[in-house]
Amino acid sequence: MIEFQKVSKQYSGKSMALSDITLSIPKGELFFLSGPSGAGKSTLLKMIAALERPSAGILTVNGQDIGRIKPSGLPYLRRNLGLIFQQQRLLSDRNVLTNVMLPLIVVGTAKSDAEKRARAALDKVGLLDKALFAPLSLSGGEQQRVAIARAIVNKPQVILADEPTANLDRASATKVLDALKSFHGVGATCIISTHDEQILAGAQRVIYLNQGKLAASESAAFGERGNA
Repeated sequence: MIEFQKVSKQYSGKSMALSDITLSIPKGELFFLSGPSGAGKSTLLKMIAALERPSAGILTVNGQDIGRIKPSGLPYLRRNLGLIFQQQRLLSDRNVLTNVMLPLIVVGTAKSDAEKRARAALDKVGLLDKALFAPLSLSGGEQQRVAIARAIVNKPQVILADEPTANLDRASATKVLDALKSFHGVGATCIISTHDEQILAGAQRVIYLNQGKLAASESAAFGERGNA
């Protein structure tokens, strides 16, 4: 589904954010990115979403070359992506339900259908009872789960989560991770960046980045670890 072939990214006047990345992410995988701050995790996720373009190499997502995709093709690419960032960017002047409905309204979904699907998404993350609340009245962990509901309401093929449990207490972090795993369980490809060692301890596949380079990979499913 996602293929990096010797991909590098350099921002203007700065050192390489990513260097010579070769990596395959199969459809339906639950995949973790780890590494210190500044390792390139966020850049890698942004490139999959075509928020950044490669400086060198080829990155394909669902067969589309991210380096060559035209602006007119971006909405079609992103309809299959669910994006979750540390800053939830929920609209404070709209209630939780309306926030979750927005991705569907933008693509022309009928309001009644959008509301039905948004309520189902909130139910999946355990927040249906907060549908009419203002986002700022929720805890940090609840706001993050609303962001997850919004990201998955259009049933994306790929979920990209950048440090989704950062600054959350353990109970809230567990609920956020459980919500992501539930969507992986129905076939979504999930790519999650994190430095949370407790989360990584139970991960099946982890890719470690350091200074923009692949440092190591680990597959708990097969008990393998090696330099990438």
